[in-house]
Amino acid sequence: MELPAKIRDWFIAAADGDARRLLNLLEIAIEIARDEQDRAVITESLAKDVLAGGGARRFDKQGDIFYDQISALHKAIRGSHPDASLYWLCRMLDGGCDPLYIARRLVRIASEDIGNADPRALQLALNAWDAQQRLGSPEGELALAQAAVYLACAPKSNAVYRAFQAASRDAAAYGSLEVPLRLRNAPTQLMREIGAGKGYRYAHDEPEGYAAGESYFPDEMKPRQYYHPTDRGLEAKIAAKLAHLKMLDETMD
Repeated sequence: MELPAKIRDWFIAAADGDARRLLNLLEIAIEIARDEQDRAVITESLAKDVLAGGGARRFDKQGDIFYDQISALHKAIRGSHPDASLYWLCRMLDGGCDPLYIARRLVRIASEDIGNADPRALQLALNAWDAQQRLGSPEGELALAQAAVYLACAPKSNAVYRAFQAASRDAAAYGSLEVPLRLRNAPTQLMREIGAGKGYRYAHDEPEGYAAGESYFPDEMKPRQYYHPTDRGLEAKIAAKLAHLKMLDETMD
């Protein structure tokens, strides 16, 4: 077999670190190039034809490599590393990943790992998804890169994610507790006669627009605090507001 160094390097690059893949590509090339004397001279033209049919990067869309790379992208964004985020984004695109799959994951990251620390992150991720759908590849991929960098640089909070999990557990554990009468809708006279809506405190008519001491949970359930905002980004202001409202509640005890 004659394999010039330049062509050898092409095969190595196409195998992308997979020895079995390298052997398979070489076997295909040798089989095509073999002459009557059982010699195989692999030319540039032949190599290009072989690699065009089998030189894609290792990226099994249903296998471990797929999930490893999307995990790396997610963790790089969560870890506030824009450069690593871009690298894994480009690795996935280079490997043939559906850009819309990446767009959906960016939306998930915006809610799970940033949340109300920077609510703009979710909108930017949605805009990137929309841009990819409208423009297609490769133009739309730049919007995905913009979103990935923004998410990586944004302040981080999983407070909403954790609050949602906690509330979901209670919703499943407590079953079908009734809505308190004061919180029910009262569109008909009959509903009003049985007390629906009676005693409801309209927040806009209360001092500071807040019905201090009011509970919005079922009567059989003690009030819970699921949401614990962080001290990062917008959540720092949210935390201060909730602390003030809690103080107002305590004055009603």
